[in-house]
Amino acid sequence: MSTELRRLRNYIDGEFRDAADGRTTEVVNPATGEAYATAPLSGQADVDAAMAAAAAAFPAWRDLVPAERQKALLKIADAFEERAEELIAAEVENTGKPIGLTRSEEIPPMVDQIRFFAGAARMLEGRAAGEYMDGMTSIIRREPVGVCAQVAPWNYPMMMAVWKFAPALAAGNTVVLKPSDTTPASTVLIADIIGSIVPKGVFNVICGDRDTGRLMVEHPTPAMASITGSVRAGMQVAESASKDVKRVHLELGGKAPVVVFEDTDIAKAVEDISVAGFFNAGQDCTAATRVLVQESIHDEFVAALAKAAADTKTGQPDDEDVLYGPLNNPNQLKQVSGFIERLPAHARVETGGKRVGDKGFFYAPTVVSGVKQDDEIIQKEVFGPVITVQSFTDETQAVEWANGVEYALASSVWTKDHARAMRMSKSLDFGCVWINTHIPLVAEMPHGGFKKSGYGKDLSSYGFDDYTRIKHVMTSLG
Repeated sequence: MSTELRRLRNYIDGEFRDAADGRTTEVVNPATGEAYATAPLSGQADVDAAMAAAAAAFPAWRDLVPAERQKALLKIADAFEERAEELIAAEVENTGKPIGLTRSEEIPPMVDQIRFFAGAARMLEGRAAGEYMDGMTSIIRREPVGVCAQVAPWNYPMMMAVWKFAPALAAGNTVVLKPSDTTPASTVLIADIIGSIVPKGVFNVICGDRDTGRLMVEHPTPAMASITGSVRAGMQVAESASKDVKRVHLELGGKAPVVVFEDTDIAKAVEDISVAGFFNAGQDCTAATRVLVQESIHDEFVAALAKAAADTKTGQPDDEDVLYGPLNNPNQLKQVSGFIERLPAHARVETGGKRVGDKGFFYAPTVVSGVKQDDEIIQKEVFGPVITVQSFTDETQAVEWANGVEYALASSVWTKDHARAMRMSKSLDFGCVWINTHIPLVAEMPHGGFKKSGYGKDLSSYGFDDYTRIKHVMTSLG
């Protein structure tokens, strides 16, 4: 007996719609491997409609005083709290994440981040008016950029949606947001929530695949394209956006080094690093997956980390003892498995290194030692529950190896030596350096990287500024 699949729909100009040509794609629950819904496979007509709606809504939304936009965002935050269980259920179906951790680790920061940007709407910064030429006064206007085309990833579908729409709406922009084709459910629900609060056309959601995203970025209407995704996707977006000189905001891959010095409290470091490496099945661009340990404590650290990994549990969303759920899709399972299958002879799998069960896309917590700096697993993003360990001799080598990848998003240093921590925080070429911790984020501080990890910032006043433009106004005093 077949179960009827739930029908997800686009949200355009204040109403839910199917794709104009009726095309759909199945959406699979990664914890079961079974389809639970269909979603529109949006094409040119859908993108055109969403962009037209956002463009039509922009002047009125832009011209609202900031206090009114703040009120709307605060209502959205309240609604997220009130409908938290619905959001959790949709996200768990999207991703297979543990229910309890989704409730405790995602809903509170999402609500807080929306409220932060509600406040930012009323805190526009700029230089004071002044006379820089005789008889002339200059002022600075900070304005919204216009319609924003936004593409969110599948690892944190609803939280990354917040990171995109909250600063954009707060600054006075209108939005066309596309979730990943594997995780549209929570974003469609978010559209229902936001659509009941803001005027029609201000916030639009269209579902679809990478071709849909390409149509959004290439569309002439948006003034800005923002994507969280792979380096390859980011490069394609930057290339497409360059054709009509759109602004681009890119948050791409990561390969975070975790530099552990010999004076570190090994037990505490192992406990924190294992959680930061395996949380969300390692599907986090800031995950603590590339550990560099000073040689004098290497063997002890590896043994402790392998034990912590072996004690870490993955499983179904309703199991309260699990730290993480499945990988998001069959392709991701294949990618993670491939890295382990291709390991060079000098590498050693200390624990894990295999799929768990035959239902869903689960992968065991894995620790790999004996790897070298030029190994594929060091240089490329695995995006799975795999932690590698390298042994370094001194601070100079640690910096060289930590910086010796194409990514530059996040990093951490573990030491009791304050001066060393400060030297390392200066030398590490990453957008974030944590000291004796790894992965905490707050709304007030920026998130974003360098090199092939992209450019632009999420969160913080810097993230808000990315969704504004600067205009100089000069007036004669004569």
